[in-house]
Amino acid sequence: MRAALREAEQAFAERETPVGAVVVHQGKIIGRGTNQVERLQDPTAHAEILAIGAAAGAMDSWRLEEAVLYVTLEPCAMCAGAIVLSRLSRLVFGAFDPKSGACGSLFNIVQDPRLNHQVALVGGVLEEECGNLLRDFFREIRDK
Repeated sequence: MRAALREAEQAFAERETPVGAVVVHQGKIIGRGTNQVERLQDPTAHAEILAIGAAAGAMDSWRLEEAVLYVTLEPCAMCAGAIVLSRLSRLVFGAFDPKSGACGSLFNIVQDPRLNHQVALVGGVLEEECGNLLRDFFREIRDK
């Protein structure tokens, strides 16, 4: 999660919503992502999507069955869908997102038994640090 936080801090420095993600396979980071929605003007350029894409490239496979995604904010519905589709084994996230979180807050897409894959889930890891980074970012935006 510390590596994901570093990615989020990078996004903050680039004036993007500070969410960071890393995909880990056998103890090694194989994919990294920061939110790049503003830079790319792409609503799908979330940290999780970019980290999953990088990991799939590194593994030369879209199936990430033995990999773990660490992300600083509870994934939205789009990202939760990508997590299921990529067959990640586990999701670990920091801050809960009561407004759009789809991994326990509003929905729990990653563990929906109607889908063909379910993901082990751990939320609230370094929650305070992850949440503070987001609060600081939005406070700066409001102050400007």
